[in-house]
Amino acid sequence: MEQLDCRGLACPQPVMRTRDALAAGTNALEVLVDNEPARENVRRFLEGRGFTVAASQEGPDCWRITASAGESAASAPQQAAEASRPLGETNKTLVLITTETIGRGDDGLGAKLMGNFVATLPELGPRLWRIVLINGGVKLASQPGPALDALKKMAADGVSVLVCGTCLAHFGLLEAKQVGDTSNMLDIVTSLDLADKVIRP
Repeated sequence: MEQLDCRGLACPQPVMRTRDALAAGTNALEVLVDNEPARENVRRFLEGRGFTVAASQEGPDCWRITASAGESAASAPQQAAEASRPLGETNKTLVLITTETIGRGDDGLGAKLMGNFVATLPELGPRLWRIVLINGGVKLASQPGPALDALKKMAADGVSVLVCGTCLAHFGLLEAKQVGDTSNMLDIVTSLDLADKVIRP
């Protein structure tokens, strides 16, 4: 079993090192990380490629992730690549939200505008593919309000919502997140590349 010590590595390095190990043909590995976002990102990455995954906390700053290839692991990379691409017609739209408010001048007004913006996104129809929340934008997935309600409804309707794990940890919101997948910068950069159009309020 290959061992990867990814403690001390910034996002998305733990996922990238895990990806490289799989590309080299590893079918069983153990990954050590030192934070919850890294644990979640590595776990989700491996499960998305057909691996059976178990994670345990070894100490206050150490998580051990063990993974072994399942029957579907051989075909999973191709399936994962296909799933990450916008399906069907072109013009798939990604919305990148980097703060909980829109504009400058009055944060109270900015918060109302952001709530209205997020609630209006379903008007894009089937073109709306993915919503990415980074920096202060992750608060929208964690704090009660019109934006959270709208995000939950869109996620239930099939819109992908990615929430930056490093950002959640920075704001102390890992446990408060109520919608979306905790994600990493590799997923986010790949999503921006795959999108036909990016909207940033």
